[in-house]
Amino acid sequence: MNFKIDHLSTEILRCLQQNARMSFTEIGRKVGLTSPAVAERVKKMEDLGVIENYTAHISYAKLGYQLKAIITLRAFVGKLRPFLDKVDTFREVINCYRITGNENIIMEVVIQDQAHLEQFIDKLISYGETRTHIILSNVVSNSPVSKSKDV
Repeated sequence: MNFKIDHLSTEILRCLQQNARMSFTEIGRKVGLTSPAVAERVKKMEDLGVIENYTAHISYAKLGYQLKAIITLRAFVGKLRPFLDKVDTFREVINCYRITGNENIIMEVVIQDQAHLEQFIDKLISYGETRTHIILSNVVSNSPVSKSKDV
């Protein structure tokens, strides 16, 4: 369901994107509302499905994953369904999307080192042809809410 939200609700969303644990009181100070008014707006956005969940941003490097990569997969005939059934068991995969184009799948993965990357690609090649891109840095990290005045 698409709907318009006002400037204050957009600002509340920005605050929650920066820190989902920010108190309603602190958000209220930033956007010029009382704590109960912020709570009411957040609840409405949760009920409408605008806010789907709250997550933690994890430092994969501090967990021992020194490399991040984007891997595309062009599945062999008859191998897409088996891959889709298996992909959620691969601990390296943090995001996986089925896409259009020459490749069927694009994955964001975290890898400990070069040897680990090689082992992971060896798992994937039984499902299809892979293409790997090592991520050097993140140059944009936001959502359309962070960019626009109105959603």
